[in-house]
Amino acid sequence: MTALSQPPPSPSVPTPANDAIIQEAKRHLLQNYKQQPIVLVRGQGTRVWDADGREYLDLLGGIATCALGHCHPEVTAAAKAQLDSLWHVSNVFYSQPQIDLAAQLTEWSGLPRAFFCNSGGEANEALLKLARKVMKDRGTPERYEVISFEKSFHGRTLATVTATGQPKYHAGFEPLPAGFTHVPYGDMEAVRRAVGPATAAILVEPIQGEGGVRIAPPGFLTALRALCDERGLLLLVDEVQTGMGRTGKPFGFMHEGIRPDAISLAKALGNGLPIGAMLCREELGASLVPGTHGSTFGGNLVAAAAANAVLRILRRPETLPEVTEKGAHFLARARELQARLPAGRIQAVRGQGLLLGLELDRDVAPVIASLREAGLLVNAAGDRTVRFAPPFIVTRKELDEGLAIVERVLAAL
Repeated sequence: MTALSQPPPSPSVPTPANDAIIQEAKRHLLQNYKQQPIVLVRGQGTRVWDADGREYLDLLGGIATCALGHCHPEVTAAAKAQLDSLWHVSNVFYSQPQIDLAAQLTEWSGLPRAFFCNSGGEANEALLKLARKVMKDRGTPERYEVISFEKSFHGRTLATVTATGQPKYHAGFEPLPAGFTHVPYGDMEAVRRAVGPATAAILVEPIQGEGGVRIAPPGFLTALRALCDERGLLLLVDEVQTGMGRTGKPFGFMHEGIRPDAISLAKALGNGLPIGAMLCREELGASLVPGTHGSTFGGNLVAAAAANAVLRILRRPETLPEVTEKGAHFLARARELQARLPAGRIQAVRGQGLLLGLELDRDVAPVIASLREAGLLVNAAGDRTVRFAPPFIVTRKELDEGLAIVERVLAAL
């Protein structure tokens, strides 16, 4: 058993039970989340513990965020060292951790300019602002519209929620900002029909995570790149969930060998510390001159130090091949499970790398609750899809353990 799989020592101070803490939360927090009724207080590797001391296998990883598991020793050490040195100076000044992180990301991605923020929504907001500013600088201010896709998810700001192709996220926030069009994911003819004189960019996810772990058809990103080149559009790729090695390559767009104009990152970048990034081509970055965009906390020293440690680990020769191998194992075992269960119980198995979705024949909320009671943490991606986004350090034995729990729960339905 590795050090990462050993349970952490018990805390010296007793913690209140789940129910008491949840009641306290309900007295003070906005009730805008459908939270699972446990309070997580400790974590190590792929395991977490709640306030009652119960252990869970975490195959969600903070929704594809803790890619190196909970409390990874190298990331923890980097963050602690920075905490002992300097926490925050703002972007009025230069800081070495941020510069180092930009150097690593631009080299890894092939996109030479980096902007740092705090979240995926902010990173996508930067993409949208970049597209409009570039078009104005090109002398085509009438080009401001962005084409995105049905069932996509891009964030919770007014602009990014409008770019999101799911009407349930729009409800109550109308009138929404102008300039967004949604077309069916993977339908190139629909994309071509949607392009008009006002179109500035196409915004796409290599895999629609929130939309049900839906993978783009082969050649789709390549066709989008060709269309953008043909019509003078920007190709913006949302890598918030698929980036940082989640699919087995550094970034999802690399499976088709294309070069986007700009991408967004967050989630796994800081392994749980809040940091996001927008990376873009040199000539596009020139449009964001001083005063056009910024972030007080963007590239914060502690988050950047942690992200540098994450990048160093992800860039080791063995890391991403292991993601690919474990992902193939997980996908194969999930399809074997699909065949063993009653016909139609699992409608589809979709995934790439360590991002997997099981589409069921029913609403998944009660299923996820049953899985939690059985000791497994996952969540929903849409109404009928169970999403798995385990840490990259997960073992094949743990993946099998998780699917064994899924089989027991689904067989009992």
